[in-house]
Amino acid sequence: MPAAGTLVYNLRAPLCQAALRRRLPLVAHRTELADAGALLAYSSSQDEQLRRGAQLVDKVLRGTRPGDIPIEQPTVFELVVNLRTARALGIRIPSDVLLRAVRIIE
Repeated sequence: MPAAGTLVYNLRAPLCQAALRRRLPLVAHRTELADAGALLAYSSSQDEQLRRGAQLVDKVLRGTRPGDIPIEQPTVFELVVNLRTARALGIRIPSDVLLRAVRIIE
């Protein structure tokens, strides 16, 4: 994780609280930020990334040269909606967005 990403991740709770105090809807790049209070988060599935990473490590340990393994793009994405934050900001989340959410934080 780049240094800026680590900083945002480590300070996610104070960052989300500051945005809420200023009545700013925060849309995040990791689902953990929605857990901390961001309004929405849309990102690739971390569980899927870890699973694929383990499979790739297994290939390397079984003798596949790393240079022979193709680069992959994430294919599984997650939308998390924080309704608690939406209510605090007076924002109504459309039902079609809620239907697409993998997880809704009440």
